[in-house]
Amino acid sequence: MLRLRLNQLWTLTLAGILAGTILAAAALPASVLAAVGLKSIGARYEDLPQDLRTPPTAQRSYLFAADGRTPITSFYDENRTNVPLSQVAEVMRQATVAAEDARFYSHGGVDLKGVLRAAVANRVGGEVRQGASTLTMQYVRNVLKSDPGLTAKQRAEATETSAGRKIQEMRYALALERRLSKDEILSRYLNIAYFGAGAYGVAAASQRYFSKPAGQLTLAEAALLAGLVRSPETDSPIGGDTEAALARRGYVLRQMAETGVISAEAATRTQSEPIRLRPGAEPNDCAGIPDGRSDWGFFCDYFRQWWNANPAFGLTVDERQQTLRRGGYRITTSLDPAIQATALRQTLTVYDYADRRAAPMAVVQPGTGRVLAMAVNRHYSLDPNPRGQRNHPNTVNQLIAGGGGIDGYQAGSTFKIFTMLAALEEGMPLASGYLAPSRLVTSYPVDGPNACGGYWCPANANPEWMNGHRTMWTAFGRSVNTYFVALQQRIGADRVVRMAERLGIVFRADNDARLATYGAEGWGAFTLGVSASTPLDLANAYATLAAEGTYCKPLPVLSIVDATGRALPAAAPSCGKMLRAEVARAATDAARCPVGGQSAYAQCDGGSAPEVTRILGDQPVAGKTGSAEGYATETFVGFTPQLAAAAIAANPDDPSDAVGQPVQRKVIAAVATTMATALKGSPRRDFTPPGREIAFGDGPDDLGPAPAGPGPDPFAPAPVVPAPVPTPPAPAPTAVVPRPTPPPVPPRPTATVPRPVRPVPTSPRPGVVPRPTPPAPPPPTSR
Repeated sequence: MLRLRLNQLWTLTLAGILAGTILAAAALPASVLAAVGLKSIGARYEDLPQDLRTPPTAQRSYLFAADGRTPITSFYDENRTNVPLSQVAEVMRQATVAAEDARFYSHGGVDLKGVLRAAVANRVGGEVRQGASTLTMQYVRNVLKSDPGLTAKQRAEATETSAGRKIQEMRYALALERRLSKDEILSRYLNIAYFGAGAYGVAAASQRYFSKPAGQLTLAEAALLAGLVRSPETDSPIGGDTEAALARRGYVLRQMAETGVISAEAATRTQSEPIRLRPGAEPNDCAGIPDGRSDWGFFCDYFRQWWNANPAFGLTVDERQQTLRRGGYRITTSLDPAIQATALRQTLTVYDYADRRAAPMAVVQPGTGRVLAMAVNRHYSLDPNPRGQRNHPNTVNQLIAGGGGIDGYQAGSTFKIFTMLAALEEGMPLASGYLAPSRLVTSYPVDGPNACGGYWCPANANPEWMNGHRTMWTAFGRSVNTYFVALQQRIGADRVVRMAERLGIVFRADNDARLATYGAEGWGAFTLGVSASTPLDLANAYATLAAEGTYCKPLPVLSIVDATGRALPAAAPSCGKMLRAEVARAATDAARCPVGGQSAYAQCDGGSAPEVTRILGDQPVAGKTGSAEGYATETFVGFTPQLAAAAIAANPDDPSDAVGQPVQRKVIAAVATTMATALKGSPRRDFTPPGREIAFGDGPDDLGPAPAGPGPDPFAPAPVVPAPVPTPPAPAPTAVVPRPTPPPVPPRPTATVPRPVRPVPTSPRPGVVPRPTPPAPPPPTSR
């Protein structure tokens, strides 16, 4: 034992002295020797920095489609993927050892012969020409300088040319050699070394230079890579010096011949070959997705939003981004390539890439919240657009899920579902009848030219098709504005707003957020869909009905596996029961009416999108159309037990640019065809019908459809207008569509949202709080 410690002391002391010689020092400085100390001849493994025991090598994270094989992109600060030594070609291992440390398998971490040789060479040359660093010492240096927590000064100190730094490397190398096998050290070295052209580690280098795995490298390829680690940037044949790369390859081949791992003839023959590169560029981030799949960038962007908002990956957004870009995760997303391709094709039937208007679409899986597709007629790209075009054809703005400056788009009558759900939850049955007038004078005080005596008075667009005695079934099918405004007035607009929030509607626009927080009770127009929303929010809200009341947060992943092979629980769906199953079933039953289907009790009587049932064929389907004021946007949401999809036609750059009524048919067909294609070959799944109690109630007046014609209003609120206000004549409908048999597709009803009397306060107060808006716009059209 004493002899061993003396040998270690002699080795370290001599190495230190020679290290100083290499650095043109006369001898090991006394201060350095004192700092080393006799008790720390070779540092113990347990005393090593944690980084050396568990290397913090940054690794690239991979993003795959739902099949687990189709790559989407990757995320990295350093292009690196660690691989075991068994996945590295033997010639690559041999070339590395021959070039960098021929005595690697015979020394204990510090090669005294190499130190002496370097000392003599440097003394003769009068400058530092050889460094005598073993592979183990080089590995130590790479680890110390790769710590992401280092400052620029600390990084410089870790790589400075000094006797002190060399002594430290030697001490750490001796400790590592006592604990790790030679193959483990070589494996770690090959995974951390930089090979130039942005490639860290042998796996990334093999792909970068030759587009192949490290296990398939040839002798010529291995010799080239092994020669790059000395001066990776200047010697790289990619953007560097091909002649220098050839010279370094020749040196490595000669070293391999001298050490006996190849013959001299093989070295000569291989050196005569030209350098044959097949460069491969690894995509980085969402904008780096290869051409041909640029539409996947919007899904990728949403995944990144989800990751950055998830505390499972770090305490701050910066920490979460570093975790993704350095953690070496293998992430299988929920993106279904087939459904994505269909959704994109259908989106392009509404508008093409060059159109200033857009038709973003999202497809969601009920019961999990997993996002199956996100398509829009845009390229996800940082490339500049033609002069005067802001978001087309290229953009990185999140047009489908919102965020990043995109608040969303008004979704029209699709929001009537939240009023119906709130009423059902309050105990009102689907058969709740109301004699819907052409125009309804409400209790919401407003002013402006479209007010009726100081109160908001929305109207239906087509009196002949929409007025009259309605139930939730027929009012939802025909999208009768005055029915749902009266229904909302009965139960309270604040309850409707809260229902929307429970089902995942996010108020991204500042004014919407203020109203939802402080003015929900007076937000009379909320049921007509005046709040900005997104296709993803809408599809996921309606998916809650398909899942019989179970709401799941939107989720873009199927699995996340870290660099050690451990599956992370963050990939699991996050779901909760937001509605009683009977409430969800009842709302679904009414949602059969707009799409041309029939409710469980045959109560539907016309719908605004009858072609949906024809397109879906044997698959039961439900859904709702919606239009914003003046046909500024057109929306359709459809769902089956297996999936939900939504699309909105709008101009993301100019909300005042109305898309017009005719495009609604294209939007409906695009969503329905996407659903039908996605479900092709799937077994039929029926909706569960609601019970008779929630359908018809238990009173004598609710046991079946109410008679048509005038009658008492079973859910009208007590009048709050001081004096009777005469109802003005109904405005001319957008288009007069007589009620045929079978009913044709009618135009959307119109509702007017005038300017309120006063702005919304910054803190809650009792009473009705009207919604602040600009001067009265044209009447909102909603169906």
